[in-house]
Amino acid sequence: MEGAEDVYCCTGCEIAAELIRGAGLERYYAMREDFAPRPGGLEAGWDAVPVDLDGAGIASCRVQVDGLRCASCVWVTEHLLRAEPGVIEATVSYATGRATLRWDPAAVGLRDLAGRIAALGYRPRLLGEEAQFDRDLLLRLGVAAFAAANIMLMYVALYAGWWSTMDTRFVALFQWASLVLATPVALWCAAPFFSGAVSGLRHGVLHMDLPIALGVTVLYTHGVVATLQNQHAYLDSLAMLVTLLLAGRMLESRGRRRAAEAAVSLAASVPTTAKRATASGLEVVPSAQLRTGDLIDIGAGEEVAADGTVRRGTGRVRMALITGEADPVEVGPGGEVVAGSVLIDGAVIVEVEAVGRDTVLQQMAERLRIAADRGTRQSAADRIAPWFTGGTLIVASATFAGWLAAVGMDAALTRAVAVLVVACPCALALSRPLAGAAGLGAAARRGLLFRSADALLDLVDVDLAGLDKTGTVTEGALVIVQGDDRVLRIAAGLERYSSHPIARAIVEEASRRGIPLPRGTEIAEEPGVGISGAVDGKRWSLRAGRPGEVRLIDEQGTEAVLRLGDAVRPDSARIVSALRELGLEVVLLTGDHRDVAERIAAETGIGTVIARIDPVGKADWVHARQREGRHVLFAGDGLNDGPALAAADVGVAMGRGAASSVLVADGVISSGSLAPIPVGIHAARACRRAIRVNQARSIAYNVLAVSAAVAGWVNPLVAAVLMPLSSAMVIWGSSRVEATVRRQLA
Repeated sequence: MEGAEDVYCCTGCEIAAELIRGAGLERYYAMREDFAPRPGGLEAGWDAVPVDLDGAGIASCRVQVDGLRCASCVWVTEHLLRAEPGVIEATVSYATGRATLRWDPAAVGLRDLAGRIAALGYRPRLLGEEAQFDRDLLLRLGVAAFAAANIMLMYVALYAGWWSTMDTRFVALFQWASLVLATPVALWCAAPFFSGAVSGLRHGVLHMDLPIALGVTVLYTHGVVATLQNQHAYLDSLAMLVTLLLAGRMLESRGRRRAAEAAVSLAASVPTTAKRATASGLEVVPSAQLRTGDLIDIGAGEEVAADGTVRRGTGRVRMALITGEADPVEVGPGGEVVAGSVLIDGAVIVEVEAVGRDTVLQQMAERLRIAADRGTRQSAADRIAPWFTGGTLIVASATFAGWLAAVGMDAALTRAVAVLVVACPCALALSRPLAGAAGLGAAARRGLLFRSADALLDLVDVDLAGLDKTGTVTEGALVIVQGDDRVLRIAAGLERYSSHPIARAIVEEASRRGIPLPRGTEIAEEPGVGISGAVDGKRWSLRAGRPGEVRLIDEQGTEAVLRLGDAVRPDSARIVSALRELGLEVVLLTGDHRDVAERIAAETGIGTVIARIDPVGKADWVHARQREGRHVLFAGDGLNDGPALAAADVGVAMGRGAASSVLVADGVISSGSLAPIPVGIHAARACRRAIRVNQARSIAYNVLAVSAAVAGWVNPLVAAVLMPLSSAMVIWGSSRVEATVRRQLA
């Protein structure tokens, strides 16, 4: 029977489903025991998947790829997808397991691309069909561990029997029992290694699983022959080898997920419910049901469920999740709050302005997900992996031949298998993507979102910072910087009900100084000219003066001046000082008058000022500095900053600025402050340092471990322990990026 949402085999199942759904237990259906079917049985389903089309008719989609075990898997998948006719871009993120695909739908379809991935032995699926963890790998590990533990116990008895002359019947019993237990380990538990090796060979690629598969094959074949001939076998080494390799992959997968989670965990702090104010009182509703214009009541200690503006009440809000600053922010009527922030004290009524995906927090998370999914530029480590595998096979063959001639079959066999198992270029190739993911997360948690790890790493080489003035170094709003209280009182009386930016600046400054506002009468506002009217029984007019000035003129023509300016952000001077301490030269660029720019530069400690410069001039300035060999960072927020942001080595846009500037920038600041930029530089430097240390460790490991295996100092069991440890070193080194940044900022 066909229900509203599902298809049922009978009425009984439909009734049961309705009961489960009615009890709010829909998660029952999410508790799958296996992955979704492969594309081979879902060809029509893949054709029906909605894809995005750009203006040129190019399709794009992101899919999750399960079963990626190492950087070599990523390399193979990317290159085979790119070889498909019609594929424009194929990027696979090892950190998140997601593939970003762009293709010409007239030449190839998503079904074909998904089938290509499946043919390699991996599992493509839609992002919504999330798998919690690899149950198959866990089951194989459990069986291998059970068999290995029992085989090891029997081999302890066999080894002890060498000195106590064990009865031959028991020797045969333990040998055959070990072979029986080792058979499922070699043929089923180790299947992922064989699958990866065969898929790579089928497509002409030397996959990292190839030497492991050869080692398992050699050990098992030798074990069968030795058992038939009543000779000593290495089935204990085989079982422990497979167990440790599977355990290493489980730990590596777990560490990889944690590294990725550091970059995509920003959206977890929005409360699930909110108190909505209605005409009849307060009602508790799910946050997802909030709409723009709703009023929500927030008390002390509660989290804000949506972005909005305070309408009533006052309090202090902690927005560390958004801004990275632990100090609470005072809010009152007209103040803005964002989802995920916490009201420390007080009580406020907030009018909802953005919910769900439109909130600042969710936009930050989505930008970061996209950044985490973008592949890094192919490094030398990525390119060397197939060659490294070929070299490993050659060294293993030479080792076998040399020891066979010098000692005999048993020694040659164990040493060759040790070489095959201990070699690990994965650690070398993993150093950049894992450290990059950790660096992205460290920067994002402090308010700076980068589009890719490559953009973050470009910050390391920056030695010149060009800062836009309005909206970047300054607040972007006019304020009164000089004026007598008496003059300000009369001007505020005239501008009291005007919505002009200058009027708002005058009224706000009068209120800040505690000046009672008089009531103006006979007010006449002339757009582009000024405003006039009567205050205290006298006629006054307010007119524009020189740049940054307004003139108050009385009936006799006497003039008084109020000077306006753009308010400098409270922390701009501190940020400029921090950039200088990091070795950057700081330059202020603005289209404003030089005297205004020099005042801002003096307040913030910026030494070089370039005023009256247009958007093209800013981009030209960036190009000129680059021709001098400088690496330029440019930060801006306006529409006119787009060319300079695109031209700079690293362009950073203010998140609340013009949409065009955000789109062309390499990074986006989520808060209204430049504070995340020095933090981003610290994160980039920590990331680069982690990559270099990881690569040095990986190279040293492979040279020493392979040399020791060739010399006969490492048996297959020890090799199986060392190989996952090499990857674990990389994971640990990458995880230290966050701790390094925290220590540098302390």
